[in-house]
Amino acid sequence: MLENLGSLSLLAVLGIGLVFGLKHATEVDHVVAVSTIVSQHRNVFHSALVGGLWGLGHTTSLLVIGVVVLSLRVAIPETVSGWLELGVAIMIVCLGISALRRALRKNADVHVHQHSHDGLSHTHVHFHEKETRHEPATHSQHSHVVSRLGWKPVLIGMMHGLAGSGALTLLVLTQISSSWIGLLYVATFGFGSIVGMLLMSGLIGLPFALASRKLTHVHQGIQTLAAVFSICFGLWYAYEATLR
Repeated sequence: MLENLGSLSLLAVLGIGLVFGLKHATEVDHVVAVSTIVSQHRNVFHSALVGGLWGLGHTTSLLVIGVVVLSLRVAIPETVSGWLELGVAIMIVCLGISALRRALRKNADVHVHQHSHDGLSHTHVHFHEKETRHEPATHSQHSHVVSRLGWKPVLIGMMHGLAGSGALTLLVLTQISSSWIGLLYVATFGFGSIVGMLLMSGLIGLPFALASRKLTHVHQGIQTLAAVFSICFGLWYAYEATLR
């Protein structure tokens, strides 16, 4: 199908871009990188939003590189793409190490918490992290402040976008003669990746959200597992990148 991309209608080209963008979001390196961030959250909506921000950063990189490449009609050197892939691998390892450190210190953040509502006191096992801070127990009201997601998902998405821009723009250069249609293809591909990763992140965040409510040790266990897998995958990915 991709070999005949240049002979298809505009609608067909954009449809293919959307489908491949959705598929692109499910690639293992993308899912692993986002999983380490999603593991921090106990809300499926927040997890999905992480994926959406990743997709936004990913699409931004693709569009910027796409404008440059399509305007000048030049391809990104394979050597540069290789170094960018290695950068992604190192980033995944660092994300895994950070997630592992966070998971290992969770025991100090879990304790029995007592507070009262309308004169009735009760206790429960409670995480004291940024997104679940409580006011002192003497107050009848307390707030759960959701920590800001920050720029991390966006920056990670931008790095992935840079690493994947070489192959994508080369495809566009060789198969699509019009720069405008090529740019529309890249934009549609990016939109598909946003939707795809938003859905994937929501699904990935579901077990973390369910386990965090009552199964404290299970939640810590899957966080640790996700972090270790991220480190191992990142090391393997770096090895593969050096062989290319």
